[in-house]
Amino acid sequence: MSVPANVGVLGGGRMGGGIAHSFLLAGAKVHVVDISDDAVAAARDRIHKDIEGSIARGAEGSFEDYVGRLSLSTSPADFSGCEVVVEAVPESLDLKRNSFASISEHAPQAAIATNTSSLSVTELAETVDNDVIGLHFFNPVPASKLVEIVVAESTPNALVDTARGWVEGLGKTPIVVKDAPGFASSRLGVAIALEAIRMVEEDVATPEDIDNAMVLGYKFPTGPLALTDIVGLDVRLRIAEYLESTLGERFAPPQLMRDMVARGELGRKSGKGFYDYST
Repeated sequence: MSVPANVGVLGGGRMGGGIAHSFLLAGAKVHVVDISDDAVAAARDRIHKDIEGSIARGAEGSFEDYVGRLSLSTSPADFSGCEVVVEAVPESLDLKRNSFASISEHAPQAAIATNTSSLSVTELAETVDNDVIGLHFFNPVPASKLVEIVVAESTPNALVDTARGWVEGLGKTPIVVKDAPGFASSRLGVAIALEAIRMVEEDVATPEDIDNAMVLGYKFPTGPLALTDIVGLDVRLRIAEYLESTLGERFAPPQLMRDMVARGELGRKSGKGFYDYST
């Protein structure tokens, strides 16, 4: 299986940069668009650093080859020749709808893949005439072996088959799920994380011991609280609030989670979450 020759990525943050990195490693030309010159510069530095890391770990090809297939700008017009554009902007329905409209305006021929972790792909697809599918990547993208393919009501069967090929071309394993709140991965992952946070809130055990229970007892690669720090408490809070609105109060965020986000304790990106990353 192979990846598309020309791939667009809207959003060059941690997820978007990781998606761009993965497609570069698989041989694609990648066009990253972000909101400002500063964001573009940060995305370029992030992707270049990740490429250097992959080469150090044994990836074939030279740094010059990889970066020669990478372009970055603030203009969605640069998506005009892309076969697929992956939307990787923050988890806001309105922001994603606006992003879809912009992609469609400049790349009406492209399939649009959203990296949403919980929002309705069907609702997003209603914004445009392009074929739309969910490609839910996991952080860190190059190291993660899973991509969740989310099928909207309007997604053509042929695009589902094609997307499987893209994912396999990236060296990852696809799973296919219907467009339901939280899909499979976020629904299960957030449910476990919320219960772990409640246990901290109720002083059942320390974050370290709760995580060790799942890592050592259930063979999780990372404990649910450490993973929440990696994802970001603010990101998981938004997902939990969406799932609560669609699936009911069992996904209601614990008050501790809300308090931590209000204090700016967002996890690794802020230097503090359930663990301290300041040293």
